[in-house]
Amino acid sequence: MDTERIERAYRQVRDALLFERLPEGYWVGELSSSALSTATAVAALALIDRRNTQTVHRDLIARGIRWLVDDQNEDGGWGDTDRSFSNISTTMLCRAAFHICGEADSQRPTLNRCEFWLNENYGSTPEELAEAIRRRYGKDRTFAVPILTMCALAGLVNWDEIPRLPFELACLPQSWYRFARLPVVSYALPALIAIGQVVHHHRRKWNPLTTSLRWLARRPSLKVLRKIQPSTGGYLEATPLTSFVVMSLAVLRGNKNAQQVMEEGVRFIERSVRTDGSWAIDSNLSVWVTTLTVNALDRAKDLKSLPEKQKLMEWLLAQQSKSRHPFTGADPGGWGWSHLAGSVPDCDDTPGAKLALQALLNVSQGEIPESLGREVVQSVELSEKWIEGLQNRDGGWPTFCRGWGKLPFDRSGCDLTAHVLRNPFWWNTRMSRPPTESSVLENKSFRRGFDYLKLQQSYEGSWLPLWFGNQHTEDESNPVYGTARVLAAYQSLDAVTEEIELGLNFLIKNQNPDGGWGGAIGTPSSIEETALVVEIFAVWSRDFVHLMEPLEKGVDYLCSQVEKGGYLYATPIGFYFAKLWYYEKLYPMIFATAALGAALRLPKSS
Repeated sequence: MDTERIERAYRQVRDALLFERLPEGYWVGELSSSALSTATAVAALALIDRRNTQTVHRDLIARGIRWLVDDQNEDGGWGDTDRSFSNISTTMLCRAAFHICGEADSQRPTLNRCEFWLNENYGSTPEELAEAIRRRYGKDRTFAVPILTMCALAGLVNWDEIPRLPFELACLPQSWYRFARLPVVSYALPALIAIGQVVHHHRRKWNPLTTSLRWLARRPSLKVLRKIQPSTGGYLEATPLTSFVVMSLAVLRGNKNAQQVMEEGVRFIERSVRTDGSWAIDSNLSVWVTTLTVNALDRAKDLKSLPEKQKLMEWLLAQQSKSRHPFTGADPGGWGWSHLAGSVPDCDDTPGAKLALQALLNVSQGEIPESLGREVVQSVELSEKWIEGLQNRDGGWPTFCRGWGKLPFDRSGCDLTAHVLRNPFWWNTRMSRPPTESSVLENKSFRRGFDYLKLQQSYEGSWLPLWFGNQHTEDESNPVYGTARVLAAYQSLDAVTEEIELGLNFLIKNQNPDGGWGGAIGTPSSIEETALVVEIFAVWSRDFVHLMEPLEKGVDYLCSQVEKGGYLYATPIGFYFAKLWYYEKLYPMIFATAALGAALRLPKSS
């Protein structure tokens, strides 16, 4: 490999990444604008204006509608991002937004193309389209019911097509939720309450007992809704979830709590709009992209190039949850994806923050106050307890809540579990005593975690991630991403196992002729997916000589992409809540920095 070329590419992408750092010491990044978010936001604002017989948001709505018109795909549908394929969920919501905002007639050509796409792919009647939505999400009502509710508010779907949501269950003690078998995932509690009430209001009542129970539960559940609303007004910092809540309450007779929820929710929507009239899927992923950046520089053995490390450590420590979280009931000790109030502690950001603090502390010995070092130690110890308490019975780790394993985004995930298992026993590592395979597996929690990963590996050697996908694969999964992330965890074992060999061989077989990787064999190569594999191959090539040839091809692909400025183009590989696509501006920079930096660390004889 041409070391000088790799060095140039590495410095180019690393410097671009460092340039994105804010003066406050952390990274915010930039999430893609979203047709789905924009559609729900303008619909919520239009219904609020209708409720108040005002036109306060006329300009915001008009700009959002114009953005949707410009963002429509050539086939007539809409995707979650401007780089996403059309899908029924986003297309149905955009269609409903035009009707709710009173733009159906003025934008008839746009709607005609939309309806032609829907008719060609899913049917022409309201019943057929409603069934297509229900079929897409199966037993999980987290997103199917909100979509159909907005369509019903637009007069495009009959209310009887919408499954009921038992909002009365929100009145139970928080610790009982996982036993209540809610039909929505843990993060969708606001939708359960608000949308559950509006569906109940409009659907025919047939059971007097449940009707009475839900009538009694209206006020207490709205109190819960207000209690879990963050100070920013945005539930989970998410425009769609907040908009669904606002539009539901806008058509109901509410009480003081409902009014406060609406007012704060509307303020959040107003503050979240972009200059082009669109909305993103979430405010930002500041904690996530910051810890990814730190860990990428650590992988490249280049953390010394990062200035003001003390400021960054103090910022990360400040983001750790210090009290029981009102939304999920999570104990203190975790980190969420953003520094904003609507973020919720989760089991991807918490291991990421723990690893980042470890890396920063290791490289800052003698440069930081002793008191800060002690604070980092205490913070990491608290996070370890938090992580251990979240482990599921199957040995894996979920995102937010232990024991909610029925629905897709509450079950254990391979990528989450791998992130927890990556570099365990960090104190031994810091004291230059790397953990051995036996020392790792002596820990019951870690042993169960690796047992879970072993059971989740496919016969061909791959693992599937929970929070990332690829729109070019048949089932929208991303086995390349998942396998690369899991193999990073197996480095903790300091041993070669059958699972490792199977996983590496899977990645070799999935390399594209151009030297890069996509989500699976035959899918277009991207900087993000290629970088993840290159990073892993650079580490494992010390044990597997046959990785060198595909590694060299992968590095060549990355260098050529960096030289062309390809790191400025992000690929929609991210899954947000309810399998919504997004891309993040910093992902290609972060992943390429880690990969090229790891390649530079290879022995010169290679």
